Amino acid sequence: MADTTMVREPDEHPDLPPPATEVGVLGWLRHNLFPTWYDALFTLFGLYLVYLLLPPLIEWAFIKATWSGNTREACNPEGACWVFIKVWFKQLMYGRYPNTELWRINLAYVIAAVAIILLFIPGFRWKHWVGVFLLVVFPVIAYVLFVGGAFGLRPVETALWGGLFLTIVIGAVGIVMSLPIGVVLALGRRSRMPVVQAVCIAFIELWRGVPLITVLFMSSVMFPLFMPEGVNFDKLVRALIGVMLFSAAYMAEVVRGGLQAIPKGQYEAAEALGLSYWKMMGLIILPQALKMVIPGIVNTFIGLFKDTTLVLIIGLFDFLGMVQLAGTNPDWLGFSTEGYVFVAFGFWVFCFSMSRYSQALEKKLHTGH
Repeated sequence: MADTTMVREPDEHPDLPPPATEVGVLGWLRHNLFPTWYDALFTLFGLYLVYLLLPPLIEWAFIKATWSGNTREACNPEGACWVFIKVWFKQLMYGRYPNTELWRINLAYVIAAVAIILLFIPGFRWKHWVGVFLLVVFPVIAYVLFVGGAFGLRPVETALWGGLFLTIVIGAVGIVMSLPIGVVLALGRRSRMPVVQAVCIAFIELWRGVPLITVLFMSSVMFPLFMPEGVNFDKLVRALIGVMLFSAAYMAEVVRGGLQAIPKGQYEAAEALGLSYWKMMGLIILPQALKMVIPGIVNTFIGLFKDTTLVLIIGLFDFLGMVQLAGTNPDWLGFSTEGYVFVAFGFWVFCFSMSRYSQALEKKLHTGH
């Protein structure tokens, strides 16, 4: 006879909710701002600094600020005079570029913005063609639009370029060109050919051993002395070459760090497959190395973008230089603070955008774990 004894299951109790101090706002505050007594002290000290600095800043920048008007007489002396930015906005954005030709710069901005937006659309099928357009076709279009002299466009000297427009041009050219040159220099420094290695090491150490302001000064003043008589390069072109090569030397060291971090087994596996040197680097080594050094690459890009302000030393009025020039106008003396705040905010927008994009790219390419 089968055993029909019933076994009573223990009463099941639902999981208790976590303590209120471990979740929600209280949990976040406890784990991030007040985990220990000394963290609590730092948090309270930081809040005290915010209490001291933030209200006066808001009052100066927004509450008592002057937003309308066309002269300095309309400004409230107790607040920021954003009328200064309003009056000089065109010069801060475009320099002395002719007013009738500003559509050419704006058109290039629109083309670049549309192409970049297409690259950010998930699932867009022709991203590689858009990338080729940005790297190959767009620079030609931008050059024709900015310089003129073709297709009926009025020629515009680079001496008239300035403001944020000039900063973007120098930064974009330096960023786009320094990366491939830096990769080649990094590969050359790790080459087994003594001559190639020596040349790359000498180039990198030479450019890393001098400050950028010296490079710009030499490219503007000394370089023309070594050119044949009657041969002269545009001042902006010389500055672009100097910035590009200077940044490439630093980029080479960043990429070299990534190459050295790749395990030796990756090289041996590629050689075992019979791959040539360039196929090994292009298909196996460089994709892994560049992914590992994305923070260093973007950090170099951000530093380069901010260093564009040094072109003022050779007479090119970039974003910051144009603010300083506007501040020397007799009608607007004493309003440089507003200009510097505006420039700082502009640089922050660009640099923060590059930083956030690099973090998103790291997350997207983080496929090893």
